[in-house]
Amino acid sequence: MLKIITVCGLGVGSSLIMKMTVDSAMRQLGIPCDIEHWDMGTVSSKTYDLLVTTEEFYKNFQNQENVIYLKNMVSVPEAKQKLNNYFEIHGIQQKENN
Repeated sequence: MLKIITVCGLGVGSSLIMKMTVDSAMRQLGIPCDIEHWDMGTVSSKTYDLLVTTEEFYKNFQNQENVIYLKNMVSVPEAKQKLNNYFEIHGIQQKENN
């Protein structure tokens, strides 16, 4: 199962909102996953397949390939589009459940 983490500065506000957004997008894409939300300090000790954060944290993860940056953390359509693009590039199977 795909392991996704959402990350913000403190791990309680923005990351939780992104977790809910990503969860909705992943259900629509039909890809089973486990999603957790974390803070910047904890993320380095975690293992995951994909990290989702806001563009504000680009400098923290710019050398990683498995990161998606959201402009609008509550936009399910944006998250779905960026997840879909990532999965197409990386050959991850999905089925649309609109």
